Amino acid sequence: MKTASITAAAAVLALALTACGGGAGSTTVDGGTFTLVSAGDPGSLDPHFTALSVTIQADRFLYDTLVNIDPGGNMVAGLAEKWEGDTTTAKYTLRKGITCSDGTPLTASQVADNINFVSDPANGSASLGLYVMPGATATGDDAAGTVTVTSPTPDSFLVRDIGGLFIVCGKGMADRGLLKQGADGTGMFTLTEAVAGDHYTLTRRKDYAWGPGDWKTDTRGLPDTVVIRVVGNEITAANLLASRQVNAATVLGPDQQRLRGMGLTAHDIESPFGELWFNQRAGMPGADVAVRRALTQALDLGQLGQVLTSGTGRAPKSLLAPGLGPCGGDTISGLLPVSDPAAAKSALDSAGWVAGPDGVRAKEGKPLALTFYYPSTLGSTMQAAAELVQQRWSAVGAQVTVKGMTDTETMQVLTQGGWDAAFVPLGVFLPSQLVPFFSGSGGNNFAAVQNPAYDAAVQQAAALAGADGCGKWGEAEQALVRELNVVPFVNSVRPTFVQGATLETSQGSITPTSIRMLG
Repeated sequence: MKTASITAAAAVLALALTACGGGAGSTTVDGGTFTLVSAGDPGSLDPHFTALSVTIQADRFLYDTLVNIDPGGNMVAGLAEKWEGDTTTAKYTLRKGITCSDGTPLTASQVADNINFVSDPANGSASLGLYVMPGATATGDDAAGTVTVTSPTPDSFLVRDIGGLFIVCGKGMADRGLLKQGADGTGMFTLTEAVAGDHYTLTRRKDYAWGPGDWKTDTRGLPDTVVIRVVGNEITAANLLASRQVNAATVLGPDQQRLRGMGLTAHDIESPFGELWFNQRAGMPGADVAVRRALTQALDLGQLGQVLTSGTGRAPKSLLAPGLGPCGGDTISGLLPVSDPAAAKSALDSAGWVAGPDGVRAKEGKPLALTFYYPSTLGSTMQAAAELVQQRWSAVGAQVTVKGMTDTETMQVLTQGGWDAAFVPLGVFLPSQLVPFFSGSGGNNFAAVQNPAYDAAVQQAAALAGADGCGKWGEAEQALVRELNVVPFVNSVRPTFVQGATLETSQGSITPTSIRMLG
């Protein structure tokens, strides 16, 4: 399959509100090791075959993109020093002197190869439709250092979307097996050790000189080594932070209050978190909008959001992570059904799901048996919220089985079709990045959504460049919410705590070039 985090489609991508900080009187020191906690194992590190947030974070250390997004949401230089384009064409001019991790020069042709690989549906890239439209073609002029892209499908944010694709170097493109537990990239670090389920060790490239915007090569305080520790238990992660055994970790549950009380720097990240999805494949209960509406009415979405975020969440106004994209506005308020269990029962009756003597509903002899999945790596509140869903749906006559899924299991679970409903936090920054999750067959459209009103609005919006299309993009989002193709009910404010270093966050994860070690 970005969200999610997805993200493959079940990515949990987040948008970060930048913060920096260290202890009072701390001084910047060169070198050392920066240790980051990852709530789940990244799995395959191939950047073109994942949208999971934990993998994207790891890949940000190993691969660069043509353009970067600064904390204010503006495009700044990445591998490209300048760019131009509209809804169907884009052109990037590469910076001079960029090399791959093996020391060979990065060429415009190699960049074009990345785009052409992703754009071919036969390759099954998770980035297809998310960063690169199907059928897009790219050509590289190695002498001029330029990459020109033509897309057969209009994209309001073409320059930014293509510009956000991780760029793999020549050896990795020729043998993608090298990328699963290795790397061949243009990023600031190389991978020196990978122990699945435990840790990943990365070493800083001393020749790296093309950081975001006007990043300087003589910047002080950069770590020599980064260690990504896989810690699935949030309490353990919080204890590692408190005992200063790690430098950064995201903590969603009640332990965040303890960490705030210790004076640790907190980078608050707001992103979609409470998103309820129904499997809408033919023959599944969720394929019927009447059933989706009834099951939504059976819930108290406000209470569910309180449980999921321990009371720290915010009401969502859009399906997009707030703040860094050009489109704002409220596309959700007033469109979701209010809590009404009696109406839910009546609607299920009308849809043919009749309660038997034991209270369990059935249709044509088949019980309303629902398997509900939740991401188990996102804290204990996810399980508590899933169990609340189970309780509410059982009360209206459904048989509900609750199951957790790890980040690496998410794609397998969602694409195999054997699920009925799930919490799938999907965080993207541009409305065009929602499209592959809500249209088309297979791939990123893991819930098998079919919404003609959405497709029509998207077609109109995509023909308008940048913010000019925001109105139509908003209509597209509203079409999804009205049909309950997804039920967004709460955003999380996720603190990433930092000690012994300062850093910045952008696009939902730590910016590697911003890390400064403190002594």
